[in-house]
Amino acid sequence: MTTTSQRSNTLIPMIIIAGLFFIFGFVTWINGALIPFMKTINELTDAQSYLVASASYISFVVMALPASYVLRKVGYKKGLSIGLIIMAIGALVFIPAAEARTYWMFLTGIFIQGAGMTLLQTAANPYVTILGPMESGAKRIAIMGIANKVAGMLGSFIFGALLLTGIDEIKEKVSQVSTDEKVTLLNKMADSVVLPYIVMAVVLFLLAIVITKAPLPEIEAEETEETDAKDGVVAKKTSIFQFPHLWLGVFALFVYVGVEVIAGDTIISYGLALDIPAEDAKTFTSMTLMAMVLTYALGVFLIPKYISQNFALKASAVLGILFSFGIVFTTGFTSVLFVAALGIANALVWPAIWPLALDGLGKFTKTASALLVMAISGGAIIPPLYGALVDSNKATLGVGDAATSGYWILFPCYAIILYYALHGHKVGLKKK
Repeated sequence: MTTTSQRSNTLIPMIIIAGLFFIFGFVTWINGALIPFMKTINELTDAQSYLVASASYISFVVMALPASYVLRKVGYKKGLSIGLIIMAIGALVFIPAAEARTYWMFLTGIFIQGAGMTLLQTAANPYVTILGPMESGAKRIAIMGIANKVAGMLGSFIFGALLLTGIDEIKEKVSQVSTDEKVTLLNKMADSVVLPYIVMAVVLFLLAIVITKAPLPEIEAEETEETDAKDGVVAKKTSIFQFPHLWLGVFALFVYVGVEVIAGDTIISYGLALDIPAEDAKTFTSMTLMAMVLTYALGVFLIPKYISQNFALKASAVLGILFSFGIVFTTGFTSVLFVAALGIANALVWPAIWPLALDGLGKFTKTASALLVMAISGGAIIPPLYGALVDSNKATLGVGDAATSGYWILFPCYAIILYYALHGHKVGLKKK
């Protein structure tokens, strides 16, 4: 097949999948605005408020393997459509949740949306990875990342304006008025999520219908005969457990998603803890996402022509460690800027790990993809640990310094990513 023909066959699927990554980004990154919003209307601690991220990301553990099963039964296209419908149902749950102003109902809606995204992610990431040469897989996923993070900036801006405008005044009023007046104020604030989520549900249902008619070809990873050679005897690999580089990749992705969520979802709350006005802080998530978009664009230009995806991963891990030092050893808005700069360190980690972890998997690709998607659960576990660190230090350090101290959790995470870039991605693979 000629290069021109290959590009023609992949362009339309790439555009469609980029649209789906846009949806991932919009729904995922509004959590940065939802966390302080939920904290206010439900009167939560920091650790409790970060369960917003947990509810979304824990669904990837619960649903990833079932999603892999669904995809084997119905294929990529129908799987994508089903995922969109599930996300729409999750959006509708926000309506009764707002009426009742009940935190567990909000978390249920977020979990259902996460379940739909699990199915979408389990289909879309390997689809993009195997849509062209493996050595340029990071480049294609970086293009998807641009769509994802542009949507995240848009969603963060829209929901920040809808949910956080005037939140400082409301918190001040709540502390001064009677119990009945407080309930009225918080109920009115909770109702502000109803219309946006109705619109979201309608859009997702319509997209589910569109996907069923879209020209998405069913493709499969190359059926390689993976073997191990020992003492001159060659044996086929018969289990997913015979690929240690995959499992190390799952662990690296687990900690990566944790630090990515911390960079995007804590930055608004961090700004508020440093006494930065909500009117300014509500745009901080967009700063992180802008840093990611610019780095994604750089990755599209550089990979694989000028740098390898492995080099991009090494550089990302080192930058993550350096920027983490910047966060904990500076103060005020400068420290916030270093949190936003984590977007530079984070952007190319996901695109680089996927092709490195799927290298040589052959017929095990769909199962391996489900495992990699399960690693997104790092976003459910690591951010609440950050919140717990903040809560535990408030009494001794004060609100602002306690919020800064929580970012020490970033260091071991980036060290694990650096290990995978240096050595982990080669463990168990035959030398080529």
